[in-house]
Amino acid sequence: MRAARLLLVPFLLLTWSLPAEAQDLDLEWLPAYIEDGMADWDIPGMAVAVVKDDEIIFAEGFGVRRLDEAGAVDAHTLFGVASTTKAMTAGALALLVDEGRLDWDDRVVDHMPAFALSDPWVTRHVTVRDLLTHRVGVGRMTGNRLRFLPDQERSTVIQQMRYHEFEQPFRQGYVYSNVMYAVAGELIPAITDTTWDDFLRHRFFDVLGMERSNTSITQFAEDDTNIAWPHQEIEGQVQPIPRRNFDNVGPSASVNTSVTEMAQWMRLQLGEPGVYNGTRLISRAQMREMHSAQNTLGVQDPYEEMAAYGLGWSLAEHRGHRILRHGGATDGMNTNLVLLPAENAGVIVMTNTFNRFMTAVANEVLDELLGQRGATDWHGQILARYEQQYSRAMERREAIEAQRREDTRPTLDLAEYTGTYHDDLYRNAEVYPTDDGGLALRFWDNAEMTLDLDHWHYDTFRASWHNPAMREKFVWFDMDDSGEVAALNVRWTLRPVLLQVGIYPTNYYREVRFERE
Repeated sequence: MRAARLLLVPFLLLTWSLPAEAQDLDLEWLPAYIEDGMADWDIPGMAVAVVKDDEIIFAEGFGVRRLDEAGAVDAHTLFGVASTTKAMTAGALALLVDEGRLDWDDRVVDHMPAFALSDPWVTRHVTVRDLLTHRVGVGRMTGNRLRFLPDQERSTVIQQMRYHEFEQPFRQGYVYSNVMYAVAGELIPAITDTTWDDFLRHRFFDVLGMERSNTSITQFAEDDTNIAWPHQEIEGQVQPIPRRNFDNVGPSASVNTSVTEMAQWMRLQLGEPGVYNGTRLISRAQMREMHSAQNTLGVQDPYEEMAAYGLGWSLAEHRGHRILRHGGATDGMNTNLVLLPAENAGVIVMTNTFNRFMTAVANEVLDELLGQRGATDWHGQILARYEQQYSRAMERREAIEAQRREDTRPTLDLAEYTGTYHDDLYRNAEVYPTDDGGLALRFWDNAEMTLDLDHWHYDTFRASWHNPAMREKFVWFDMDDSGEVAALNVRWTLRPVLLQVGIYPTNYYREVRFERE
């Protein structure tokens, strides 16, 4: 991993003069801290910006945009910022609330009559606030490694939610859902006849000077090379992976931007929230609503004292001070945005591979802002915890593989497993023969959603995606009483224990039975 240090090319782009207050803040240690940590974590590229008292006081890029290319990351390199998009979607709806065209407690069906979930009563009562606070009760369908109907429109994905079983009772918990944020985003064209993408561009990006920010990888300019490439650790090696399109849940995760431009979004949140360069864009009342706890969460991180979710924002504490934050993770892109309102400050960290070092960077900056830097070795503690988790996850993976019965064979000849299979929620899957005599599995008639099936044991197969970043999963077949194949079962990993190890082991998954047609 230390070899990665050779790729770290600091590139400072600061064209503004620092205000007097910011000059008293010591961030001279930060570049070396970042370089050392990136080497420890095998991070190809990172960009960091710090805002204090309505000014950008630090904006710097480190490392490379792509491992097999020489381009350096700078303060203007575009990254996919994933779920930090959610706060922008909530902010867009806040504009409509201010205009009297929407209320947070409006029922979704009053604006989108076609919206439907599996429970008719819940369908009639889901509000905009429910969508934005992850309390509807339906879980993950797409995001990170998961892709659901990737070549279909948002409306099609939303329509499929009428077949989704609830993971928790309505309004009785927290179930993170990218698709419910897609529903929230689709309220914008339902009310304004303007797409979510265009609304964000005109009402936020243009106004905040976020000139290169966009809502889709399809919007990158052909001659723009200053764009980070996603990477992932696969079998112990960090490597570039394909970009993937998440437009069908865009309002939850699809914004691409730079730390310099994202700093403008942070400025809108800080100081007098909702005011940018002296002009109020969002009312004080709606900013307070978005920044207030709406759904309380269980504390899982030992460094946290409280946790809640607002409207597109997570709420927590750092050394007794309230913070607003959100992470972001899509394929090979990892972002951490943290606001410290008491100090009128915030930090944004963007990276092009999954890691937890970005948490250490943000926490160190927060400590510096609070005059407590050095009180905790964030890098050392977080790295030690990660290494322990990696070891435990690998042991669990090896235990799963040790249970394989290598002296078994499928019940039937492979050709008899071929055919089409159906589930109401996940729609269609096809098992077909490969040229080398094996089997492959394809979802939704989409060539990108194809896996090779390798016999594991009995009628279970380990299915490996053609895109290696999506890793693998287990599928198995059931027989009917006549000995014929009746169904295909797929275990969808909704969240792995640790992606760097693989998508199994997992504590959060969904097993789906596709009936043979």
